[in-house]
Amino acid sequence: MAGTIEGGRKAAAKNMARNPNFYAEIGRKGGQKGTTGGFAANPELARIAGAKGGRISRRRKAA
Repeated sequence: MAGTIEGGRKAAAKNMARNPNFYAEIGRKGGQKGTTGGFAANPELARIAGAKGGRISRRRKAA
């Protein structure tokens, strides 16, 4: 029965019987495909962006 909890458990059991590393491989592939890095991956970029934001927030209103 597709789409039920019991069916999901049967599918998971079958996947594990065919390949014991099935879910580990799926997770590895997903991790490799990830493209997000953001500021954690580039501290210099974070420093530059923070400096820009600091300058903008401290400007006086244009006359």
